[in-house]
Amino acid sequence: MHRNCVECRDIIKTYHQGKICVHALNGVSLSIEQGEFVALAGPSGSGKTSLLNIIGGLDKADSGSVIVTGKSFENLSDSKLAKLRLNNIGFVFQSYNLIPVLSALENVEYVMLLQGVPAEERYERSIQILNDTGLEDKYNSRPAELSGGQQQRVAVARAIVSNPMLVLADEPTANLDSETGMGLLEIMKKMNRLKKVTFLFSTHDNMVMDFADRLVLMKDGEIVGDKNKV
Repeated sequence: MHRNCVECRDIIKTYHQGKICVHALNGVSLSIEQGEFVALAGPSGSGKTSLLNIIGGLDKADSGSVIVTGKSFENLSDSKLAKLRLNNIGFVFQSYNLIPVLSALENVEYVMLLQGVPAEERYERSIQILNDTGLEDKYNSRPAELSGGQQQRVAVARAIVSNPMLVLADEPTANLDSETGMGLLEIMKKMNRLKKVTFLFSTHDNMVMDFADRLVLMKDGEIVGDKNKV
């Protein structure tokens, strides 16, 4: 197993909004070992989400190198990058990104369906993770029938059910009350401990910062602090 799950070197990312040039990332370097539980913190516009999207292969850096789970993004085709995402990375989006026409159970099964996991195994693993996330009475509910907290728990269940090496979570507690948010963090910490899944959150929630084992601080597209708390 590769010691480092994430290796970013000198990442530069600029967005053009009309004639305005926004420097989202200014030469960011970051290494995360397999099994770490890391919060990426900073004010809005500090570059957290941009960095997360580049690590997840959802966006491309202008320059710099990205290696995730031992694979360099440099010469990967879009299809190989999509395959890497599917098999190695779980995503938790702030807006949940659940499929409206699918039940909670079907949403959780979806990634494993794409991976070709057999139906019986998909079902058993999905039921188990929904039970673990306190959704044992919501298997057949569609997203519109669930509260924000329940939808976010389905999103977390979907991200971790296929045992990815890395989970990227963009403001995972943003729409939740503190009790629900803490419950979600505890579920993710359990996955981190039991299965050595690496977690990287972007957040400006103090609860998430306190809960993380390592806190990386960003400001104006740069890393301005990095401390291990364990």
